[in-house]
Amino acid sequence: MLDFGKKFAKNLTPPCVIELVGDVGAGKTTFTRGLAAGLGIAEAVTSPSFTISKRYHFPLMSGDDGELVHYDFYRLPDPGIMQDEIAETIKLPHTIVIVEWAESVSNILPADKILIRIELEEDGSRTISFS
Repeated sequence: MLDFGKKFAKNLTPPCVIELVGDVGAGKTTFTRGLAAGLGIAEAVTSPSFTISKRYHFPLMSGDDGELVHYDFYRLPDPGIMQDEIAETIKLPHTIVIVEWAESVSNILPADKILIRIELEEDGSRTISFS
């Protein structure tokens, strides 16, 4: 998942929104770690399950500062004010937004989001599909 995330990052241009779907342990945060590394983020990327969101800065080819914003709504079935925050964040021009457990905010995610489904197989491998 780390290698996949690194390679996937090479094809991303902000702004974009990625929704990650998969069971607990499927590799959503590990994918995000790889994506962050592929974007040039050196700091440790950890799951935002308890903090709801985490932000990381990365350099863009233009010399501007990009931002990776990682949301995890697993423990928040009602997003409350976080819905307003994510609605504003997805409008920022140099931002890549990753959302895990997005059911409670699906109504505000853009139609052109990237949806990545990760299925953990019995043998430990993963099946990844996109839409």
